[in-house]
Amino acid sequence: MRRLSGRLWGLTCILVAATTVAACSGTNPDGFASGDSGGRAARFVQQPWGDLVVETQIAVHLLNTLGYRASTQEVSVPLAGQALATGQADAYLGNWWPSQKPVFEQHLNAGKVEVAGTLLDGTEFSPAVPGYVAEKYDVRSLADLDRHADAFKRKIYGIEPGAPANQIIQQAIERDAYGLGDWELVQSSTEAMLAEVSRHAAKQQPIAFLGWSPHWMTIDYKLVFLEDPQEVWPGAGQIRVLMRKGLKEQDPNLYRFLSQLRVDAEMASAWIRALDKEKKTPQVAAKEWMRTHPQVIEGWLNGVTNVDGEPAAKIVLPGLGA
Repeated sequence: MRRLSGRLWGLTCILVAATTVAACSGTNPDGFASGDSGGRAARFVQQPWGDLVVETQIAVHLLNTLGYRASTQEVSVPLAGQALATGQADAYLGNWWPSQKPVFEQHLNAGKVEVAGTLLDGTEFSPAVPGYVAEKYDVRSLADLDRHADAFKRKIYGIEPGAPANQIIQQAIERDAYGLGDWELVQSSTEAMLAEVSRHAAKQQPIAFLGWSPHWMTIDYKLVFLEDPQEVWPGAGQIRVLMRKGLKEQDPNLYRFLSQLRVDAEMASAWIRALDKEKKTPQVAAKEWMRTHPQVIEGWLNGVTNVDGEPAAKIVLPGLGA
């Protein structure tokens, strides 16, 4: 999955050199790559979500192979929106829609950010409980939670501060939706939240938290996504590729590449498991996947060239087995 709440936005603009093939060359006072030191830049933004980190790593590697100066920076979701809207970043591969609507809708409506394509269809993203909780407490809906408030200790576990999903839960609490007015949103990080879920699961204790698919959690915890009869939650949807205004006209080749990126739930879940469970680095996970999925890479590169106009597939595919 993927990062979302609101008061620590400015604290999360961190360069993630460890997760890129090429570090950013040159930054402005806001910490973003300047992108004006010659050559063709491709500046990505990301959050520390396993699938997003790996797929961005793959995109950065491919574009660097094609002669671009590709880089990525880790920022909060709201700061990613701001970076694209102000032209400080070129692309974002992690637009969970409609859950990120509170952040990106204003930029999209203003024409400052554009949709390059749909990366993955059929996502799920909402408060959830492990399967054993659903069975033992008969909790299948957000409306069921407050009947067991003491068992849950009136807590819903969220992810990183700055995440739109956290904001939606907090707003529901403030409106006393489903009687949750005296509940608490516990914000931390994706890793910390999953550690808390693991701790509760080991003791078969009740816990409610933000869940999403694709992710290994859906299988490991037999996740039950909670129904939402009051429709306070945006619901399931897709993951989209976003780009800054003007990129399509300024670099049609880069736009074509971004618009052709496609993954499926199995791929995304495997990437997350590789980082979370198998403790692989993003570079290793990306390299292993590219080596075993040349046909997918070839589809992404259809009609794409390197910076000198040579067919991308002829340059990239021979080197994938190296």
